[in-house]
Amino acid sequence: MIGFWGTDADPTAQGRIKGAQPVAVLDIGSNSVRLVVYERLARALTPLYNEKSSCALGRGIAKTGRLADANMARAITAIKRFALVARLMRVGQVHVLATSAVREASNRDEFVAEVTRIMLAPVRVLSGAEEAHYAALGIVAGMPGFSGVVGDLGGGSLELSAMTGPDESEGETHPLGVIRLQDDSDGDPAKAVKIARAVLKESPLARGHASGLFCAIGGTWRSLAKQHQVLRDYPLHMVQHYSVPSEDILQLCDEIVATTSAGKSMPGADAVSSSRRDLVPFGAVVMGELIRLGQFHTVMFSALGVREGYLYGELDAAEKAVDPLLQGAEELSVLRSRSPQHGEDLIGFTGQFLEAAGLSETEEERRLRIVACHLADIGWRGHPDYRGAQSVDMVAYSSLSGIDHPGRAFIGEVTAVRYAGLKHKSVTPALLNLLSPESTARAKMIGAAMRVAYPMSAAMPGILPRVRFSAEGETLTLHLPEDLAFLDGEHLRGRMEQFASVTPFKAIAIVVG
Repeated sequence: MIGFWGTDADPTAQGRIKGAQPVAVLDIGSNSVRLVVYERLARALTPLYNEKSSCALGRGIAKTGRLADANMARAITAIKRFALVARLMRVGQVHVLATSAVREASNRDEFVAEVTRIMLAPVRVLSGAEEAHYAALGIVAGMPGFSGVVGDLGGGSLELSAMTGPDESEGETHPLGVIRLQDDSDGDPAKAVKIARAVLKESPLARGHASGLFCAIGGTWRSLAKQHQVLRDYPLHMVQHYSVPSEDILQLCDEIVATTSAGKSMPGADAVSSSRRDLVPFGAVVMGELIRLGQFHTVMFSALGVREGYLYGELDAAEKAVDPLLQGAEELSVLRSRSPQHGEDLIGFTGQFLEAAGLSETEEERRLRIVACHLADIGWRGHPDYRGAQSVDMVAYSSLSGIDHPGRAFIGEVTAVRYAGLKHKSVTPALLNLLSPESTARAKMIGAAMRVAYPMSAAMPGILPRVRFSAEGETLTLHLPEDLAFLDGEHLRGRMEQFASVTPFKAIAIVVG
């Protein structure tokens, strides 16, 4: 039987996690309405579908107290299409969240009733405190262990929060959303500065944090981050975990406010979508005042926020404790590698080398090595001349969370060496500049170890646990069991010599028995 939105047959492709039930969040904000469908509810969220519609529900609400009819109609049209998407994708549960504009509107009941009818799901209108709390959880979801102040800048309000425990936070809400600030200042960024300053001086959280970190959420602040990346020729054009010295971002904010107040085009305007361009100066106003008041030394940007924080809150304690980076890497290995178990063998193989060589590793270095091993074979379907570059793109520019930008560069370098050797050109020099010389050397060493492993194992499990390394003086020795003596050949010795060149050893040996 065929319905208007699809068939009764399971449409799931083999590239999807088997048995995964999609979950969705419909986020009704003051500036836009967005639907995100995730592959499943898990610690590492993988978006299957992500689309927004700019509806400006918050426009004029501070003066009228109502959602404008035209903006409501635009939102309802978008939501009808999003409801169809949810049915087509066979979403198991849709969480409908509404924030500042709906929360404050006198005609919200009418709008909420219509959305409930269309989505066949209740609408949860978040209080300011709840919005701040889920924003903080969203940061923890994408940056485990984060400690600092979180700011979620929407169209109608600004939420500030800080985690006080594993699942507890303190939060505030302020009438400083970019649409509201634009309306209240009559479109004058200079006037908006005075408004923001007066509001924020009453905020305890805006006065800083012992960590000196401020993490920014929201579409307007994401646009600000993209402007900064373009203007600074930054090698990664992704917002998640983008970290900037506060004085650097403050300089950009001041430039934006000054130029737009003078009626000129702001720097980096081409990096901003047309729907956000007029709002960025007001986001710059709020960011600038927060940095000055809180004296933060670092600003980090996050692509994850209330939606991801809400779903993180739905997890049980055991799932919350899972490392999202490791879970995401393991999933990619299952979906793309020839044998996920070989990735486990590779973890043991590289770990045994480090132990035999007397080379220590920090917990973060170990974590990145494990991730690199899980991802080491995800490019095997590519053409041999290009699979190195393709694999680097997949790991360095992936949607994996729980990893900072230097971490992405590290895994990219390991992957490039694994596929293309030590003289590869698969990682740009600009990306490598995110790494210290020590981290670059370690990445080359791990990648070269993988180049020793693959000729022996053919990417299949069972072989690597049977071989081992030992080290004595300046010689690195690979020990083969007698029944695998035939592996000792020109090809393996060549790989061992390359490997030794990026280790503390000057000579290699292969011993049978």
